Formats: sequence, C-alpha cells, structure tokens
Amino acid sequence: MSSDFYTTFIQPHSGIIIKICRAYTNSQEDFEDYFQEVCLQLWRSKDNFKEDADWSTWVYRLSLNVCLTLLKKKKNNAQNFASDYLPPELYEESKAFPDEDLAMLYDAIRQLSEIDRAIILLYLEEKSNKEIADTFQVTPNNIGVRIKRIKERLKKILNGKVN
Repeated sequence: MSSDFYTTFIQPHSGIIIKICRAYTNSQEDFEDYFQEVCLQLWRSKDNFKEDADWSTWVYRLSLNVCLTLLKKKKNNAQNFASDYLPPELYEESKAFPDEDLAMLYDAIRQLSEIDRAIILLYLEEKSNKEIADTFQVTPNNIGVRIKRIKERLKKILNGKVN
C-alpha cells in the first residue's frame, strides 16, 4: 500500500473505519487487527470501486463487511491477518474513549445486533435516512423506524447500566 493511497483514500475516512472497528471489537488488540485488515482490503479492492456510490459509502460497506467477516472467523476461532502495521496517529485515536459516557454508549452499541450496530453507526455519522437506506437496500421509511427502535433499545441498555 502506497502512502499516497493511504493519505488520499483511507485517512480522510479513518473516523468511520475506527468507529466501525470499535463497535465490533472488545479489545485494543482486536481493534488494531480489524483496522489493519480493513485498510488492506480497501487497498486490494480499490480497482473494484465502480463510482455508482460515494467513496465514503463504499468505504463504509467494505469496512462493515470486513468486520462482520472477521467476527465470524473469530467465532470459528480461525483468525488470519495479513499486516502488523498500524499508523501511529491512528493508534492514538483508537485508544479507549477518555470520555466515560462515550465509552458507555459504545458498550451499549456492541450489545445491538450486527445490522442495528451498522445502522446506528451511520446515523451517528449524520448520514441521511436515504443514504443509510441505499447502503442496506431498504426504504428510507424502514430506516427511520429502525433508528427509532434502536434508540429506544439503547436507552434501555444505558438505563440498565446506570441504575
């Protein structure tokens, strides 16, 4: 992977990659492995990008697919990662949240189903219902209803932790 590719195509979207990886991992070591694998797959798959969607949407989809695949592999105890390098600036960003409330929110998000996690992450990225719907190939109304239900579930989870 060239530094130009990383600087131009990955670094501007590292925030969403970090959020997705964080939502699907429970340890710093797993987070680093997931992040590295997402970056590697972005580089390997760059020629498959067909520009029928924004690059950011493609990055999100690929990141989500990589994380879900790694999660399944981990469940089957068959992990295999291709790279050991994580850029230092991203390592600092990826450390546990210093904000306790934010850490509790991510703990609650990890308790959601895989699809609900993906939807709420896009919602937190301030994507429109239409953009989220395009990602999951459903209607914007369906996404609106799901987001409402996910928020209610998160409230219950968070209230359960607080009380």
